[in-house]
Amino acid sequence: MPIQLLPASAAAFAPRSAPNVVLGSKVEPWLTQTLKRINRVKRPLNSVPQHYRCLTETLSGSGAIWTLCSIMLPKAPDSELRKDSNPLVEAMFNYQLIHIEAYVVHVDMVSQHEVAFKLTPETIEALVEYHKDIYSIDVSATTWNWAEKEVQLKKLQEEFVQAINRYVFRTGVRALEGLEEDGAGELLEGRGEDVKSAIMGLFLPLLPPPPRIVDVVRPAPILPSSPGGVNWWQPTQHVPQPHPAPVESWRVVPSTPSPTITTCGDSQQTFWTTMGLNEIQLPSPTPSFSQPFNTTSQYYSPPPAQAPIPSLPLPSVIAQQCGPSAVYSGFGSGFGGFGWSNEFAPQYAAYT
Repeated sequence: MPIQLLPASAAAFAPRSAPNVVLGSKVEPWLTQTLKRINRVKRPLNSVPQHYRCLTETLSGSGAIWTLCSIMLPKAPDSELRKDSNPLVEAMFNYQLIHIEAYVVHVDMVSQHEVAFKLTPETIEALVEYHKDIYSIDVSATTWNWAEKEVQLKKLQEEFVQAINRYVFRTGVRALEGLEEDGAGELLEGRGEDVKSAIMGLFLPLLPPPPRIVDVVRPAPILPSSPGGVNWWQPTQHVPQPHPAPVESWRVVPSTPSPTITTCGDSQQTFWTTMGLNEIQLPSPTPSFSQPFNTTSQYYSPPPAQAPIPSLPLPSVIAQQCGPSAVYSGFGSGFGGFGWSNEFAPQYAAYT
């Protein structure tokens, strides 16, 4: 894309000067007809330099002011406008028509084929006054108050002054067909709407500051090393360790009456040596018990009850009973192979 250059007279706050005109090696027929139409005095237009001098002198005159468009704006702030049931009366007393006037600063018929317009100082002053005295008051009344509202409003006004002075309207070079006598002119073919939209876009709204984002402070997680979380892993209820049910010696008795054992030292040795390992019923080891943790219950059920385990008398118990004979009537029926008979049953009954 070629570089689009404008003369120094198109810069912001620059004074007006003669426009910069660039023509090609061949002049367009429509430009020749336009220049002949607006000239009161017949001038020769047979070459490119003659067209250049005629166009430059016409656009440099003090009366060469173009009306780009007209904008209707309020005369006063909204709170001071007149209220009437007739809308025509309100329009007559409350609104004013500002004509947007400009002059030509650049004509390029070689590369860009465009013409550039710069607003007149009178138009710039009228728009700046409206923005300061009316527009700023309205936007201030429609926004809520905050600490830096006046500073932002002042900044908004300064930005508008800079923007309206820098504004340059650029359009196709065929816009020169609207040229009139003394270099004045008017935009044709709806180009004025483009100017109106561009100027109204320079009236920026007053934006309040965005709401502050409040950070939600969340508590730090309790680590195992912190004092408050030493026992965080321990359950709230004590889980008893499973253990075998205690067996009391006085409850482990045979179904028959308790016998009385009377034996001597030699009987004791004979009793243990003649008894085989397969004839002794040893208590089986208690199986390990694991109670699953139940969160719904408030207690832990005890291990299931087990059947009483019969136990044999120890040798020390047998040794305590010594006499001419040993009486043991209970093991005859419960344990076979001992060789003890029931001949002492009558004596045992008399003893009991």
